[in-house]
Amino acid sequence: MTIETKRRVVACPQCGKLSPWSSTNPHRPFCSERCKLIDFGQWATETYRIPHSETGPDPGQSDGND
Repeated sequence: MTIETKRRVVACPQCGKLSPWSSTNPHRPFCSERCKLIDFGQWATETYRIPHSETGPDPGQSDGND
């Protein structure tokens, strides 16, 4: 019995180029070191941000019960 292995291919989140999702691609999910570094730079300069919502009063503000 042979097991057929499917080669998974994903689109690079930076440029859209197809690249293999495997241990042979050290930059996964990116297609290259360049795309990986561009993405890192966008996080470092806060071009990308994780949204958050205000769930309560700011810890530094008084709620009037003090």
